[in-house]
Amino acid sequence: MAQRYGGKFSPNGSADQASAVSDIETGEKSGSFRNAKVDPVGARANTMFVPGGVLLMMSLNDGATGLALGGIAAALWTGGAFLLREGLRAEAAFAARKVARKPALPRKILASILTGAGAALAAWKAEPGIMIAAIYGLAATGLHLAAFGIDPLQDKGVEGVDDFQQSRVARAVDEAEAYLDAMRDAALRAQDRDLEARVERFQSVAREMFRTIEEDPRDLTGARKYLTVYLQGARDATVKFADIFSRSRDTQARKDYLALLEDLEKNFAARTKKMLLEDRSDLTIEIDVLRERLQREGVQLDRN
Repeated sequence: MAQRYGGKFSPNGSADQASAVSDIETGEKSGSFRNAKVDPVGARANTMFVPGGVLLMMSLNDGATGLALGGIAAALWTGGAFLLREGLRAEAAFAARKVARKPALPRKILASILTGAGAALAAWKAEPGIMIAAIYGLAATGLHLAAFGIDPLQDKGVEGVDDFQQSRVARAVDEAEAYLDAMRDAALRAQDRDLEARVERFQSVAREMFRTIEEDPRDLTGARKYLTVYLQGARDATVKFADIFSRSRDTQARKDYLALLEDLEKNFAARTKKMLLEDRSDLTIEIDVLRERLQREGVQLDRN
């Protein structure tokens, strides 16, 4: 079903539809898709599914042995393509966070190995020989690594952070992200572009809180109800609204739901701002204590 395009520059658009999310610290406006999650899997990664299908088709007339080798090689290439997609998504999630653990499974590296193994089998099928197969396998592995890179191999921003607390934060954020994903999927069913943009705007504000908690796990205790109770309620409300609106196009239900999103966004933004102010207060106290210790030891500090 076709949908009318909506936005700032549409005939019935308004500046508010394309307005950005309020910046948590400064109150300034930024892009409405700030912190929006973009699928990092592009055309290059999706193209990696093509060679397996082509090889399998070309192996149909090569007899039982040729078909078996071609089928195994195609399966390796397809498995490598799936691992590559997941590896790119894991890498994007790692890059988006200031504090993150390295992926437990190096998917991109494994994808390169599977691609090289598939190329070696395909070369053996065409021209049996260990040396030839090894050359093609190594070449394919190297080219795959050069094209897509390797997985993050070190943790980021975890120095001095308690592992147990960081694990609690990771679980809580993952659960909260699942609620946001469910909200997005429900909003899509409503088939309202302005509503989808409004949900994405709320998601951006919520993810500001996630990033703040990841940087300082101590904030999790005070914000847990936002990541669980409030987001779970927001998800349930979005699902119910989408069911109603997709059937009846009830304008009053749409108005009430938008008001709910507005209230949620203000509450999340206020809580995030409070956490940032508390973090700054802690930093100021630590600086003052350190200055007093240095002064007691006779170190003169220039406060200018």
